[in-house]
Amino acid sequence: MTDSARRSGPRCIAIVGPFASGKTTVLEEILARTGAIEKPGSVTGGNSVGDSSREARAHGMSVECNIAETDFLGDSYTFIDCPGSVEFTYEMEPALAAVDAAIVVAEPDEKKIPALQVVLRGLEERNIPRFLFLNKIDKANIGVREALALLQPASQTPLVLRQIPIWKDGIATGFIDLALDRAFVYREHAASEIIDVGGDDEARRKEARYTMLETLADHDDALMEQLLEEIEPPRDAIFADLVRELREGEIVPVLIGSAMNGNGILRLLKALRHEAPGIRETCERLGLGDLAGPVVQVMKTIHTTHGGKLSVARILAGRVEEGAELLAPQGEAGKVGGISRLVGQKAAKRGAAEAGETVALGKMDAVRTGDTLVARGAAAPAVAVREPQQPVLQKVVKLGERKDEVKLSAALARMGEEDPSLIVTHRQDTGETLIGGQGEMHLRVAVERLANKYGLALATSPALVPYRETIRGSATKRGRHKKQSGGHGQFGDVVLEVKPLPRGSGIEFSSAITGGVVPKQYIPAVEAGVREALQAGPLGGFPVVDVAVTLADGSYHTVDSSEQAFRMAAILGMREALPECQPVLLEPILKVSVAVPNEATARVNAIVSSRRGQLMGYDARPGWNGWDVVEALIPEAEIADLIIELRSATAGVGTFTTTFDHLAEVQGRLADDVLASAGKKAA
Repeated sequence: MTDSARRSGPRCIAIVGPFASGKTTVLEEILARTGAIEKPGSVTGGNSVGDSSREARAHGMSVECNIAETDFLGDSYTFIDCPGSVEFTYEMEPALAAVDAAIVVAEPDEKKIPALQVVLRGLEERNIPRFLFLNKIDKANIGVREALALLQPASQTPLVLRQIPIWKDGIATGFIDLALDRAFVYREHAASEIIDVGGDDEARRKEARYTMLETLADHDDALMEQLLEEIEPPRDAIFADLVRELREGEIVPVLIGSAMNGNGILRLLKALRHEAPGIRETCERLGLGDLAGPVVQVMKTIHTTHGGKLSVARILAGRVEEGAELLAPQGEAGKVGGISRLVGQKAAKRGAAEAGETVALGKMDAVRTGDTLVARGAAAPAVAVREPQQPVLQKVVKLGERKDEVKLSAALARMGEEDPSLIVTHRQDTGETLIGGQGEMHLRVAVERLANKYGLALATSPALVPYRETIRGSATKRGRHKKQSGGHGQFGDVVLEVKPLPRGSGIEFSSAITGGVVPKQYIPAVEAGVREALQAGPLGGFPVVDVAVTLADGSYHTVDSSEQAFRMAAILGMREALPECQPVLLEPILKVSVAVPNEATARVNAIVSSRRGQLMGYDARPGWNGWDVVEALIPEAEIADLIIELRSATAGVGTFTTTFDHLAEVQGRLADDVLASAGKKAA
């Protein structure tokens, strides 16, 4: 491949993989090898470029995307180190919308196969070219080809081994590059040296290389003929096949190494340099074609302490200068208030950005993560960014001091911009503020960030279950409000017939007044009073549903009657009637779809049953090899911490979605406990 054919502008590469697979260590070694940092830091040492936030340091894990720019042999690269925990998966969603390729960091660990499948699935759905870097081979207790067989079920695309290790006394001392057909010996944190292949390694080389060529030949008839005729294919043709089949999503090349020792990093970088697509090919893959520009894809939002809002963005086409006006899909325009390059948490000012570059744009206040920005008047292309998944865990957040309420509201709005999967809800009926997310750690980090970054000390508690009350019986009661306190008095008199309705009917109000015993102008006030009284039922103060109320009779005073008097009369009448209508407690039942690896299906079924759930069945998860979807009906009261038990039973990858199904009666001791708890809260 000629150098001019290879060069295609600055590249943007995502580093993805399961939790604790070594992604941040790979980034450190890349930055050190390319001279962006003096020496690699470490996660455990707390001095890495990635995972440098207080929350990441505290938990020893990535909790957000870390972005770093560097150069390698004259080419510019931006690497995006994405969190591995399923709880922070959405962090990488907007970033993946505009990357050229991905490095999937994995290790030969059977327990992490479901998590690897989740990561690969996200790349496969977008057809993002990807290399798999088989990390920690120095610690593996199985051979590389065995490891490949272990990992293959996680990938819908064939994994093609590009290298095999050279072993000496049980230690990987080097590798054989099957495409170059050369052997190398590792030099710690330095370039590998070429050596001769000999002994048993020669037989292993021939077998592994033939396997690689066989897979490539599945999409190349000429190569297949050469293999059948035992003709050695030209090296240039092999590399051309590797490049084409990678970019067309037909193979996933597998490279090996040990990031902790710096082994395999240089060869990984060279593979990216020669084989990864650039911005032109990426725009074609995204269906954008030739764009005049500027076209900018926003991959992440950062609110800095002193520099204000930064929008991390990939320039898909054109040129962006400071002061340029860009239009968001919502129709709001903003002027670029500075352009910066990023290395971890550090931003450095720079000049105009060209197509392919990934930069931070300053002070684009109207811009949101996932937006595609264009010049005013230009046609806006559509770059798909998936919406966040429904929250699987919610917590009520409470301030220590009410004076911080405005500050909390602003902080939550900013955090929602930085992390769109953090969902903030304000419940009008209870006055609660809830934060919802993808798991216990996700919400814990959010609360820690509110304290660390915004100085807000918060207490959290489980979200209240929206219980309801209804009635089984009927009653007719008079409500009379009469008050005399000098001047005009207050007088309202109503007779209300209260009856139950079928479940899901809501509240119905009607009037059977004849002869004007209650003037028409006061009937809306009676309805308002009825509805107000139904907001707090007689059992636990929960809203009452599925009730029909008829205004049957009443009386009025020509001077003292008023809308307020009739509203109060209706409230009094309802308070008299409801306790005599055989009130019962209702709880919401949710339809729950649980997605899990099928080896955990039996455990999940037991979890559902233990939570008063009703199993509705299970089936294979469409398009997910080795996964099931369990369908069940579960009371909302049992959902609160379901995700914690579910993740424990599924190696951290299980998830679920819910929709409201119906309200069901709660009886016996369970109802007593709910009402006792409601009584304590009221007190």
